[in-house]
Amino acid sequence: MADDKLELFENQPIRAAWVEEEEEWYFSIVDVCQVLTESADGRKYWNKLKQRLKDEGSELVTKCHQLKLKSPKDGKRYNTDVANTEQLLRIIQSIPSKKAEPFKMWLAQVGRERIEETIDPELTIDRALETYSKLGYDADWINQRLQTIRARKELTNQWSAHGVEQGREFAILTDEVTRAWSGMSTRQYKNLKGLKKENLRDNMSTLELALNMLAEATTTELTKVHNPSGLEENQKIAQKGGNVAGNARREIEQETGKSIITSQNAIQLNEAVTQLIEAVSEIDED
Repeated sequence: MADDKLELFENQPIRAAWVEEEEEWYFSIVDVCQVLTESADGRKYWNKLKQRLKDEGSELVTKCHQLKLKSPKDGKRYNTDVANTEQLLRIIQSIPSKKAEPFKMWLAQVGRERIEETIDPELTIDRALETYSKLGYDADWINQRLQTIRARKELTNQWSAHGVEQGREFAILTDEVTRAWSGMSTRQYKNLKGLKKENLRDNMSTLELALNMLAEATTTELTKVHNPSGLEENQKIAQKGGNVAGNARREIEQETGKSIITSQNAIQLNEAVTQLIEAVSEIDED
């Protein structure tokens, strides 16, 4: 099983996957070619390079394999040519690029950080804290967000243990949970906030995060109790877990007279916090 994510090199995304069994990073070769050559189509460049390496009798191409990585275009997973760090360094040698040396240093940094995090998982939390702080999130929101990451991981572990496949089936169940507590699918929720590929949770208010976490944590506990098997049975449990948070949402809205679901995204929410801090500072100065 590959744990895939986006890594950034000079603010450009490169799809990567950590294969736990091998303790090895694999990187999308197409993405690397696109970044290093600044090409409009990294796939065409890689196809030409791959053929040239084959003609030269290089065994490198045959040793590279494929992993299912998420497409940046439609979000679906497709078999993608990948290379580990050693293979990628050899490919880079065949690409004339002024970015080659900085990229090699970036590769070493990515690999080192993941190994450090495997040895000491607290480093993952520390780096997440630093990243969210740099993006302008306040401390209370960051603490809440880290809790949701833990709750999400516990839920997906339960889904995997109860016959749910990662990818499409995870997405279906996530939609069930989200719809049950918020009244919208994940895509509808993103549309409300004006999001495309951005992470929905990173664009939630503290209360939205809390209810989303309640929905997922409840689903986790119900899954342990009822022991569902396969997608259909897990869908029913996902609906029940989401309904618990949905009831809480409606009760809070009735008491406050305000909707918890907000169209504001991270930029707008952070601007509101900044304005509040500035207003408080002005009062203190007066």
